[in-house]
Amino acid sequence: MRPRARLIYNPSAGKEALLNSVPHILDYLEQGGLEVSTSMTHGPNDGITAARQACEEGFELVIAAGGDGTINEVINGLSQMEHRPTLGILPGGTTNDLARALHLPRDLRSACEIILSGNQMPLDVGQVGDGYFINIAGCGRLTEITYEVPSKLKTHLGQLAYYMKGLEKLPFLKPIQLDIESPDFAYEGKAMLCLIANSNSIGGFEKLAPNASLHDGVFDVIIVKPCKMPELIRLATLALRGEHLNSDRVIYFHTDRLHVKSSELVELNLDGEYGGPLPQEFRCLKHHLNVLVGKQELEHYRES
Repeated sequence: MRPRARLIYNPSAGKEALLNSVPHILDYLEQGGLEVSTSMTHGPNDGITAARQACEEGFELVIAAGGDGTINEVINGLSQMEHRPTLGILPGGTTNDLARALHLPRDLRSACEIILSGNQMPLDVGQVGDGYFINIAGCGRLTEITYEVPSKLKTHLGQLAYYMKGLEKLPFLKPIQLDIESPDFAYEGKAMLCLIANSNSIGGFEKLAPNASLHDGVFDVIIVKPCKMPELIRLATLALRGEHLNSDRVIYFHTDRLHVKSSELVELNLDGEYGGPLPQEFRCLKHHLNVLVGKQELEHYRES
């Protein structure tokens, strides 16, 4: 019997280009030896429900087609189940952080070839409360940008929509009060930003957490201390080159679990989506899922 795959796709991803590609994707995967059925998302949490159903029905493979929000939902659905099918990814969103971190091609035919190759690599998953994330958990006024940008604006403007929202928020950036505890490190005080990174691609930037790995069993935690606007801009410039971690305004450490709380209302960003308010407990679930990757990425993992 041919392996069964469930394709979960977001029809509005990537300026709605993905929707027109679904028949070609299905044909290519079927010709490659998979038995594929589909589930189209219509609203929030549909990806979670579809992924859970695929687990319950015993599928060998779940393919998430869309942007980071769709992939986050699929990972949330898979991660909470005892039987977890292998994850395949067809990137079709605005930023595609997980696909960037795994060096997956944007070209859908090439991404399908990787799925058909069957090369599997273990993947860490971040757990926060009852939910999960794969790329980043963040808090601070700047991290609110991604979930405040309307989906229609992202559809029409792509990455430009985030830059526009960032410029709008710059005059209002203020530090927040944070109390962070982990087994080996603690911080209490004001901060401009706190990033709990599981991958090295955050918001399309691949050097904000340049050393982060998707399979090392720990988070890379970055705390930006309070600073005035000129210094914040200088830090942003350094971050584009991956040189910000040496700044005296930045605290950087690794941990597999931590607790974060605040005396004020601080809301989380989980993989670009709204993640609720603090306090929260974070855990890194080492090798919780298997993901299909290219041959070069698999070889790099084996050598690490």
